[in-house]
Amino acid sequence: MTAPYHLPNAFQTARFNLRRVVEGDAPALFEAYTTDAEVMRYLGWKPHQCVDETAEFLRGASAEWDKGTGFAVVASRRDQPTDLIGMFHPRLIGHCVRYGYVLKSSVWGQGIASEIMIWLVNHALAHPEIFRAEAFCDVDNPASARVMEKAGMTQEGTLRRYFRHPNISDEPRDCVIYSKVL
Repeated sequence: MTAPYHLPNAFQTARFNLRRVVEGDAPALFEAYTTDAEVMRYLGWKPHQCVDETAEFLRGASAEWDKGTGFAVVASRRDQPTDLIGMFHPRLIGHCVRYGYVLKSSVWGQGIASEIMIWLVNHALAHPEIFRAEAFCDVDNPASARVMEKAGMTQEGTLRRYFRHPNISDEPRDCVIYSKVL
């Protein structure tokens, strides 16, 4: 019998360390991006007002890990392991892994998300019970779309009024969905 899909607690790409999030990461993530309105623009939650909000989110992410339904990891450069630069959050949905990701703005445009997403997508699709890796982004977020394309995903279409980005609108917005399948 095949073990269920799961990320390792810690792993590396060519340039980055990634590890399971812990509640103690809250102060670093709060400082790095959870209060930054520009970073939060296309996320599904508003900027945090206090570090306790970030800690609460991380407690939920840790509970997902324990249940085997989500595997939030924080990223740092290999030469700066204490400087958290972002988070990647794969979620298991049957035979599919769906990704979300966020990086602090000072590291945008450096190929970080692409490098890490390539690793994550390849890892998931190497598992015998995973047949689909997917992610979506707002139609007005071409930078995120490029990350998905670099990770080997193909645009499948537009999901009309699919996701509420509260930092842009109170109404659901159109999103573009990408996938890589076996």
